Amino acid sequence: MTIRQPDPTPAPKPARSAKWQQRRQAIVDHSATIIARRGYHATSTTELCEANKLGKGALYYYIGSKEHLLVAIHDRVMDEVMIGADRVLQAAGSPPEQLAMLGTELLEVIARYPDHVWVFLHEFPALTGDNATQFRSRRREYERRVEAVLAAGVAGGQFRELDPRLTARAWLGMHNYTYLWLKASGKLSAAGVAARFADIFIRGIAT
Repeated sequence: MTIRQPDPTPAPKPARSAKWQQRRQAIVDHSATIIARRGYHATSTTELCEANKLGKGALYYYIGSKEHLLVAIHDRVMDEVMIGADRVLQAAGSPPEQLAMLGTELLEVIARYPDHVWVFLHEFPALTGDNATQFRSRRREYERRVEAVLAAGVAGGQFRELDPRLTARAWLGMHNYTYLWLKASGKLSAAGVAARFADIFIRGIAT
């Protein structure tokens, strides 16, 4: 008698329908607004279910645990930010032009998703284990994109000698906290603010 060994490769999860994906994203987006108003720890699963008109079983079906929801909100921000960074990379251009484009892309995300960005910036310490590791990895990946542009500018003579990592953190701090006042429907557009920021920052590090 031959004993069949179990297949070490797990069966792939069934693909979700477009309708399921759309409903899940709506839950993530609406929940981001709730958490941004109350805070992650102060928002209960019951409140999230009521706000989304879902039972706990349905919330689990679409999202999983409350921490999975937090992961999804962070991923929403990082997905959009990295798509913008990819566009800048494909567009090429000089380091000053790329840095300006990165700023525009980042502020467009902040203006479109202010609640998600609030959660992203304030609630990431609540992520645990692999979720925290993945968040740090994705955030670092974006930081390296900015650092690479700065390093290229130094190598090409457009930027003076500087510490790319420290300078990238200064650049990120300048842009990230616009979530406090930059509104998609406000008098100042994301592109307009980004252009002014680029002028200030690039003049400060130019040779």
